[in-house]
Amino acid sequence: MSTLVWLIGMAISFSITMPVNACPSSDRAALLAFKAGLHEPHLGIFNSWTGTDCCNKWYGITCDSLTKRVADINLRGESEDPIFQKAHRTGYMTGSISPAICKLERLSSVIIADWKGISGIIPPCISSLPFLRILDLIGNQISGEIPFNIGKLRRLTVLNLADNKLTGRIPRSLADLSSLKHLDLRNNMISGTIPRNFGKLRMMSRCLLSGNRIYGPIPETISYIYRLSDLDLSLNRLTGPIPDSLGKMSVLGTLNLDGNLISGKLPATLINSRISILNLSRNAIEGNIPDVFDSRSYFMVMDLSYNKLKGSIPKSISSASFIGHLDLSHNHLCGAIPAAEWFEHLDATSFMYNDCLCGKPLKACS
Repeated sequence: MSTLVWLIGMAISFSITMPVNACPSSDRAALLAFKAGLHEPHLGIFNSWTGTDCCNKWYGITCDSLTKRVADINLRGESEDPIFQKAHRTGYMTGSISPAICKLERLSSVIIADWKGISGIIPPCISSLPFLRILDLIGNQISGEIPFNIGKLRRLTVLNLADNKLTGRIPRSLADLSSLKHLDLRNNMISGTIPRNFGKLRMMSRCLLSGNRIYGPIPETISYIYRLSDLDLSLNRLTGPIPDSLGKMSVLGTLNLDGNLISGKLPATLINSRISILNLSRNAIEGNIPDVFDSRSYFMVMDLSYNKLKGSIPKSISSASFIGHLDLSHNHLCGAIPAAEWFEHLDATSFMYNDCLCGKPLKACS
């Protein structure tokens, strides 16, 4: 009987010290190890990380309502949260992301964004989190390479690693992210080529790779991504021609290829496609502007400046339904500028520094 009383007493004691429905002690320990790798001196966002229950009012932490396992880490250095408004400043955090984060096996989203000073590498074990849907580490000083087996995260829908110091190549396994919808690797130091198997990312709608050191050709397989609406490969070192197939994509609305070493001719398919923002400036595109404009040609922006285009501006451009911003400057174009209703809002800078263009808004043709 005395043993039974002792066991009941221990159970009561345990229930008092461990809150019902609290997060597991292993999750709490993992979060505290994660916190230990970081230093946030101004806002005190980790001051709430006290007590035994990491599901209860720990800043930026959300738990699954049934399992009480940590599901989301949402720490943004730029926020409208009262902590930021009261301090009248954005966040600044140093340190690195501890591999202890990988012990949070039920994580669905990891957002550690815009802290400006977080460095170190992306823990390779991040690829072992089977439920991860969002990985957003934008706006830090993270270095090293994208984990080579990132493709194991089959549920990942958002991968945002922009504005860091990442190096190395885009892993070939990245194309195995069959659920990926948003890819943002802008403004890093990523090199190498775009993997040929990129076309496997059939669910992707935004692909932003600008401001890196990516070289080689634009893979034609990109045109297999039938949901892709926004493609930004600008400010890299891409070479070779623009694949004709990009102009045949059913929902591609924005195509930014400016600031590369792209050569070859301007594909006619781009002129009467669904693309409404087309920036091909500062490349080495040559030949004539295709004379295939029609009522399907609708451009909010069409920038072909700083290339090697020659010949005349095609007369069919007058039949385009609209061109909001047009820049044909710094080419080798010649002849009369066609008249079009929507040309009225364009000024001379759209046509300057060509061989012999004339007509409104430039000087009259002789």
